[in-house]
Amino acid sequence: MSKYRGAVIGLGWMGMLYDLAQRISDRFEVDDIDRPTPPLDVHRKFHYHESPGKEGLPTSYAEAFLDRPEIDLVAAADRDKKRLAVFSERFDIQATYTDAAEMLRQEKPDIVAVCTNTKNRHEFTCLAVEYGAKGIVTEKPMAHSLEEADQMVRACAESKVPLSCGSITTTHPSFAQAKELVQNGAIGEVISMEADGPFAQHQNWSYFLECPPAWVIGTGDPPRQESGSDEFKGQGFLVAADGMTVHFRAGAPGVRLTGSEGEIAFDYNTRWKLQQTVDTAGGRKMVEVPWPEPQFLDPYGAIYSLADVMDCLAGKLDEPKNSGRRVAVALEVEIALKQSSAQGGARIDLPLADRSLRLNYDWFR
Repeated sequence: MSKYRGAVIGLGWMGMLYDLAQRISDRFEVDDIDRPTPPLDVHRKFHYHESPGKEGLPTSYAEAFLDRPEIDLVAAADRDKKRLAVFSERFDIQATYTDAAEMLRQEKPDIVAVCTNTKNRHEFTCLAVEYGAKGIVTEKPMAHSLEEADQMVRACAESKVPLSCGSITTTHPSFAQAKELVQNGAIGEVISMEADGPFAQHQNWSYFLECPPAWVIGTGDPPRQESGSDEFKGQGFLVAADGMTVHFRAGAPGVRLTGSEGEIAFDYNTRWKLQQTVDTAGGRKMVEVPWPEPQFLDPYGAIYSLADVMDCLAGKLDEPKNSGRRVAVALEVEIALKQSSAQGGARIDLPLADRSLRLNYDWFR
């Protein structure tokens, strides 16, 4: 079995704290380094399971690294020395840094989790590749601008480094099951797709898109929110190069694919559902049939995002389900939808020429 050195950049909620503290709902109005650290259970125990989705799985990347026998967790970087001290105590690791670039230079980790605020992710992702990383996971959102996303995808592609950008629902094994059903004809020829939004930081739909987007139209996008985010909140329509259509519709499930012989849909409350057209006494009708395991279950934390990267390194996957390439596609679609809405629903062709275009997120993300 191959052995990899792992390191975490950023010991906030997804880096470490989710597994040691109760989440503080306050959004804070101070930079991350000055936030109060909540009470921590430094010696919390987890009950690890072989089966996906079983109770006891950790959420953070630090614990996800610890869960993998192929990975030796060797170092962490964070600007907050208190969190570094907690990391050292919990994992008995003394290689801690307040400078992430220095950690990458000194430790040269093979697997890197980039759990900083959005503004730093593209820089540390590219730097990790430069210092020899073989696999990278980042938190979401992937990046602010198209240019930043381009740099991340290009750097990883040129060095053949699998990149997974966010531990979202798409990383759960049930999504691979859904795609296999679609590819094997469970719902016939796919006619269309819909989702409740483009959501470049939590995009289920892009996993099922087989060709690059060709153009979009959007409408109803509100002004920038007080929190600082200007993510697209309207509705829209996408047409891919192969003619596939995606409707971003308020009230839609997380993702739904409609085919000539059935339908497959994911919703956070009802999970996956499969309907197929069958012959009945009353004629051909669409009926719900049992979903083949695995079914979606919480939690779906960093365990699954990391698992995809490790499967890529083992030759089991071509790219992570929530790969940087797919997230970059969703980011470009979301930005284009905003442009369309601002222009009264005009058609916007893709790819966008101006790669400096960006989304703003709440500063703490």
